[in-house]
Amino acid sequence: MNAEAKTSGKKIAIVTGGGDCPGLNTVIRAIVKAGALRGWESIGIQDGYEGLLDPPQILPLDYRAMDALLYRGGTILGTRNRGRFSAKTGHGEARRVPEEILQETKRNFDALGLSALVCIGGDGSLTIAQQLYEIGIPVVGVPKTIDNDLAATIMTFGFETAVSTAVDALDRLRSTAESHDRVMVLEVMGRYAGWIAGFAGLAGGADVILIPEIPFDYDAIRRKIQAREAMGKEYTLVVVAEGAKPRGGQFVTTGETDGDREARLGGIGHVVAAEIEKRTGKESRCVVLGHLQRGGQPSQWDRQLCTRFGVHAVEMIAAGQFGMMVALTGHGMEPVKLTDAIANIRRVPVDGELVQTARALGVSLGDE
Repeated sequence: MNAEAKTSGKKIAIVTGGGDCPGLNTVIRAIVKAGALRGWESIGIQDGYEGLLDPPQILPLDYRAMDALLYRGGTILGTRNRGRFSAKTGHGEARRVPEEILQETKRNFDALGLSALVCIGGDGSLTIAQQLYEIGIPVVGVPKTIDNDLAATIMTFGFETAVSTAVDALDRLRSTAESHDRVMVLEVMGRYAGWIAGFAGLAGGADVILIPEIPFDYDAIRRKIQAREAMGKEYTLVVVAEGAKPRGGQFVTTGETDGDREARLGGIGHVVAAEIEKRTGKESRCVVLGHLQRGGQPSQWDRQLCTRFGVHAVEMIAAGQFGMMVALTGHGMEPVKLTDAIANIRRVPVDGELVQTARALGVSLGDE
């Protein structure tokens, strides 16, 4: 009996949680196609985990309709980063989903005749996945977040596309900064980890990079700008992650924080630009890249990474490797425990190679 026959007859569901991200549809495509070749049926859960509650919101996923998803941004299933399944609130505080919600999910999972649930998401969504696993739902996780801050995997999908978008923005801002002798500040995403700011800043030739891991000092930024002027360079490019803070300062947030979601960060770029103009007298402008980083087609790198993640998730289901997440490691695709993946946020090491490279180039991290 061949492998396909041995594993045929399974019915799996796919759910996407948290913010949208380039490559979600690519993962869905890979799961459905790889599963179909084993004789499996795949269905999608619409509107995030909320779609698992009464009545379940189901979307049949046809193998023949998958090819167009390879390069399509967003998620055809819809997603949520708030609601009754919120596992992270405030500034990353974890909480348990109410037991009655978990049990309702388990009843509906069983009633649908499902063999496994593939949960595609970041630390919040995978924290929910772990809680579902603990009540008896066979779960496999796929790491999704443009912040690249999930532990136990070298890279999450969506990150490379987001960095490419930020680098393109820096390339465009440079010409304006140079033409007007301005300071141009680009605010990028990155709640508690500065991977996007760090990678994009290096690739885009930023002069100042501000990340959450290194509290910054406005006088250090001023000195960097003045040093550039002394060298005849009248413009400066600054990249700041949304979660960056000055020494002794607080996160900059937009609006009131709802009780069932994490704090909405944003606005630090405008604060930094205003303070730079005040301290240097140079005209300073801010561009907030915002959701442009999360939308649109995934890059070629993310397309192949998502495809590999999706195929390996199917292989993990076939092997009964539940309560696990597929991870990119130094040995390729491997299963890791969900508990390891969500144990902590993977942050930029303050003495690591990325920071050392920036310092060696004379880039200011705002701390000296």
